[in-house]
Amino acid sequence: MAVRLRLTRVGSRKNPVWRVVAADGRSPRDGRVLEIVGRYNPQPDPSEIVLDRERIDHWIARGAQPSDTVRKLIRAVERGTPPASAAAAPKPTATAVAEPASDAEPAGATEDDAASAEGEPESAEAVASEDGAKTDETASASADAAPADDGESTGEGEG
Repeated sequence: MAVRLRLTRVGSRKNPVWRVVAADGRSPRDGRVLEIVGRYNPQPDPSEIVLDRERIDHWIARGAQPSDTVRKLIRAVERGTPPASAAAAPKPTATAVAEPASDAEPAGATEDDAASAEGEPESAEAVASEDGAKTDETASASADAAPADDGESTGEGEG
């Protein structure tokens, strides 16, 4: 008997929810299964993927072949990201192996350390000169545009 790890649909009409199952490769998609080893709900954003990695590894060790979709779901859980459709990290689950990456800075890090690590200018003079240049440009542009705006906004001359 050739065992496959594949998806079985269990959701209602227009509400697909999938179970990850170990089943005989000759049985129909929604037919008899040997064991349920996870679930996949693509509807929420991010998608919900819950896999029992211990049981999946058990079946793979005994020769079960995962389908392409199940292989992608396993990789997504390992990376901590949902399948290609969604960009946000999945909700953490008790049975998922991968933990979402933390965006928090180390306890001793400061904003200056983060700015220098990102390649921003380190000196305050460089930041001030860039900000001053931007202010001068915007001030001259707004001074040129001021007379035209005053005539249009007051409504004088129309009538």
